[in-house]
Amino acid sequence: MATTLPRRIFGIETEYGITCAMESHRRLTPDELARYLFSDVVDEYRSNNVFLPNGGRLYLDVGSHPEYATAECDQLEDVLAQEKAGDEIVSQLARAAEAKLASEGIEGRVFVFKNNTDSSGNSYGCHENYLINRKLDYLQHLDGLLPFLVTRQLFAGAGKLLKTSNGVVYVMSQRADHMWDAVSSATTRSRPMINTRDEPHANSDKYRRLHVISGDSNMSETSMLLKVATMDLVLAVMEVGAIPANLRVDNPMKAIRDVARDLSGKAGVLLQDGRTLSAIETQRIYFDLVCANIERFSWELSDLHKQALSLWGQIIEAFEVGDLSAFDSLLDWRIKLQVLQAFRDEQGLELDSAKLAQVELMYHELSADRGIYNLLLQQGQIIPVVSKVAVERATKTPPQTTRAKLRGDFLAAAKRTNTSIATDWMHFKVNLPVERSVSLPDPFNADDERVRDLISQM
Repeated sequence: MATTLPRRIFGIETEYGITCAMESHRRLTPDELARYLFSDVVDEYRSNNVFLPNGGRLYLDVGSHPEYATAECDQLEDVLAQEKAGDEIVSQLARAAEAKLASEGIEGRVFVFKNNTDSSGNSYGCHENYLINRKLDYLQHLDGLLPFLVTRQLFAGAGKLLKTSNGVVYVMSQRADHMWDAVSSATTRSRPMINTRDEPHANSDKYRRLHVISGDSNMSETSMLLKVATMDLVLAVMEVGAIPANLRVDNPMKAIRDVARDLSGKAGVLLQDGRTLSAIETQRIYFDLVCANIERFSWELSDLHKQALSLWGQIIEAFEVGDLSAFDSLLDWRIKLQVLQAFRDEQGLELDSAKLAQVELMYHELSADRGIYNLLLQQGQIIPVVSKVAVERATKTPPQTTRAKLRGDFLAAAKRTNTSIATDWMHFKVNLPVERSVSLPDPFNADDERVRDLISQM
């Protein structure tokens, strides 16, 4: 008898890079630019750390980085639309900041980059969150995820021109060289691939949150889909105890860097049992495990899970035969590679050219008229996964099948009635005239009488 794939909550947190090109004014500091960027947000909410009507969270992170966290999603369509909605929301802030600068007689163009490194070598992240069952002693299973995380950059990497002691090289991943630990409870001091801080934003007796911080920020919706969908499928295999005990990386930090540098997918990954597998052989093992367990448990997959599984298999086969041209307009690192190669050929540039570095950066710029990825998308050279209508809807409307719906309804009612409230991932509170609060520890719950009651009394 067929069973549905285990339902899971997932979400993405994205930190953005910002800068401003000035015409005839001193350069704004990051803090000053961030104040312009969040000016309208502070005017409306009296804070630069807010939950939005779409259920997501927008805030100013350390280092003057705007950060957007999607609402809780249990469907791939929703998490993709929510992430793209975050890009649109932050891009709108940039356009508003430009207008505010102009109103003060300052000519400047505000750029927002969805990438992971700046020109000084600093890194900022894209964090993935996956809810897992507390009953599973997942700390005992994390080593079994590392070979997958080390090698998934074959399809989820965003590509980067990397300065090395031997000159500039093109690598698959922006984050690979900034990972300094495999598993840790810290995020900044050691910057691990998996953060184990126990903060589920849900009933802590039932759930844990797997916090993955090794992934790149993606412009390509296909890479976004593959990143989340394959992780969801691999976690389902982990949860039934089907990842072999001998699938353990000997040196994850070396492996993730080696894989990033070998665009053929043949980089060796040394396992603790002494075997060396290539990156693509490693992905083949996980793909086969997923397929075997889908058959074993008769899991029914959503259409996007099916699409991702099919693409995953096709990508592995393409690496195995050494021809990835079919993915030149689908995967981030492949799209960017084609852009850079075309510009090099046209201009006669070396890889260490400053012009080429500028082109690489502009691939990640979010504006519709300057960002290279978005221009390619508008020209029809890249096929999106989610529609413009779905993205536009997600900028204002939360997912309808999770706790995010309740948060969105609550926030919308408060705005409509001008009621003083406070909210976070789990708690909704009305401040006046009588303080009342509701705790919502179940992120799968999209309907709650207590929330309806709070709203009715606004």
